[in-house]
Amino acid sequence: MTQETNIQSQQAFGDAVNAGEFDRLDDLVASNSVDHDPAPGQVAGPEGYKAFFGELRTAFPDMHIEVENLVANETDVAFAYTLTGTNDGPFHGNEPTGKAISVRGLQISRIEDGKLVERWGSSDELGIFAQLGLTP
Repeated sequence: MTQETNIQSQQAFGDAVNAGEFDRLDDLVASNSVDHDPAPGQVAGPEGYKAFFGELRTAFPDMHIEVENLVANETDVAFAYTLTGTNDGPFHGNEPTGKAISVRGLQISRIEDGKLVERWGSSDELGIFAQLGLTP
């Protein structure tokens, strides 16, 4: 695929997550997609991403991911992002705090035929807990 096609695929993934339209991930994630940094209990493929982002959206209904910097080539897209939201739902077994968060993260996506096939990533999970006044 071309660099531009890979960027468009990654942007479509981000748009679906930001809109809470997780069923769109069926068209954007390969069924055998591998997440090298999965959330606890996250399954492979689109179902794993739908469950993960669904839980995150429940905890942070106004969740938004803003891409700050993006680079791409014919196989990969890498980007730095900021995740923001207000904790108005349960988060990792904790009651909502009503507090806002803003944390940074990095992700590398390998894309084939317009679909995410591999992901590596890191987000500031400890920062989320600290900003909410919780312990992990």
